[in-house]
Parts: sequence; C-alpha cells; structure tokens
Amino acid sequence: MKHSEFVEQLSHKIGFRASPSTMTPIGGGCIHRAECWDFGKEEKVFVKQNSVEAAEMLRTEFDALKVLKASGKVRCPSPIYYGCDPEAGAFLVLEHLELVGLNTMSAETLGRDLAELHSVSDNLYGWKEDNFIGATKQLNNEMSSWSEFFWVQRLFPQLKWAGEKGFSFGKITALESSVEKALDSHSPAASLLHGDLWGGNAAAFTDGRPVLFDPASYYGDAETDLAFTEVFGGFPSSFYDAYWEVSGLDAAAYSERKDIYNLYHYLNHLNLFGAGYLGRCQSIISQTLNRYGSK
Repeated sequence: MKHSEFVEQLSHKIGFRASPSTMTPIGGGCIHRAECWDFGKEEKVFVKQNSVEAAEMLRTEFDALKVLKASGKVRCPSPIYYGCDPEAGAFLVLEHLELVGLNTMSAETLGRDLAELHSVSDNLYGWKEDNFIGATKQLNNEMSSWSEFFWVQRLFPQLKWAGEKGFSFGKITALESSVEKALDSHSPAASLLHGDLWGGNAAAFTDGRPVLFDPASYYGDAETDLAFTEVFGGFPSSFYDAYWEVSGLDAAAYSERKDIYNLYHYLNHLNLFGAGYLGRCQSIISQTLNRYGSK
C-alpha cells in the first residue's frame, strides 16, 4: 500500500472526507513515529505509527486510554482509532492537544486529580492483559496478594531479563524474602494507575488543566505511581502536597517503600538502555537486603 493510500484510508476511517493538508513530525518519543495531521479549520489529530511487530504496544495504549478516560478523574488524550495493516503497519490516532510544561498551579491540580484517579479500584491487582512499560512487556496476571503480585509480575521478570543480559545481583531468593517482608503486611487498595508516571508523560493546557498520556495502566498500589514521579527530577512540591491532602495516605510509610517500587523502573531502564542504571539497581537491592534482614 502506498503511503498516500494509507493516509487517505485512515483519514476516512476517523471521519474526514479528505487527507490532511499537512503531516508534521513530532519529536520526543523514542519508540514510535509521531505526526500531527492537520485537516484545516482547527481540526487536528495526533498519529502514532510503528511496524506490525509493535502493534500490541499501540493497541494496549489505546485500551488503557479508554479506561482512564472513562474514569472521569484525569484528563488524557481521547483515543480515536487503533488499527493494524500488514503493509502500512500499526497506528494509533489520538486527540491532538496543545500542551505546555507543568507549573506550580497545574502540578497542584494534577496531584488532586491523581488522588481521585487512585480512588477508582478493583478487587484484584493486575490488568485484563499484559501491556508495555516503554518497549518492555509488562506482565499483569491478576492476583489477590500485592506482595506476591509485585514480586512475580514486576521485579522477578526484570531481574530474570537482566540476568540474561549478563547483569548479576547475587541470590535472588534473598531479595525475594526481603521484598516479601517489606510488603507482606501492606494491603493497599488495587487502585487504577497510570503506570508510567514520570515528568515526560505529564503536561498541561495553558489554562492550567493537567493532562496525562502514554500510560502503562494496571490496578495496583497507588504509591507506585507516586514513587516514579520522584525519578528523573520529580514534580513540583505543590503536586505532592495536594496528593497527600486528597488521598489521605501515609506519606511516612510510603517513604519506606518507594525505593523498592522504583527498583522496577530502574531495572527496566537497565534492560532497555544498559549499564548506566546498574549502580542504582545495586544500591536499592543492597539497602533492601540490609534493612529487611536478608543477606
């Protein structure tokens, strides 16, 4: 299929009579190709494209955005269409939004919105299917035990993949025992999560309304979302103040668990980008073993 034919067909499927007048590449992502398709009269859409092999990444993002949108708790780009063609590849069409970075006001609103999102809960930890954290498969088999879920579905797969890449962390059974000890008495609500909440996946309209995008959603401990916001620079302090005020969660107890939660993300970055993240992984593992009594 010629690219022009693909563009025309996709334009018709999403409700436009003609192809876009311009298709402007948008940078910032490292996985998918992204463009703004401008149909005139201030009608634009945001289009992500990739190969057929990456189709599940786009489909599961489409599904997660539908769930976040339906919650009514946070603003996110409206998912418009997902499709996959053997020749044209996979594509995801989203509402196009003009956004700016978070400031004190929008960050405060986001903190409140996130706490409201986390009030949406399920009976089990996990998700209806596996999805992706970046380019990595994220396992989501549903479980009733949070400590078991976080080890079996989050940390252990990343440790296994890291081992296959030549990285060693000693006796994994010792770490498993320590993580179990740290989390075993902790039974949080299975909250609806964004799942990949760092600074690059949050922004705002110019009027201060915050927006979240690029989710890796599942139902889990709300603290895991909050923990990842502290990696790569963190969010403005107004975000955290508002979150704790609305959520009513225990900030002191969270501070004891957040490094264990962020170990998942550091391991993922180690597996995706290499040894630059090894030291941080080793440090968290060592602290966890020392603190919770497993050597």
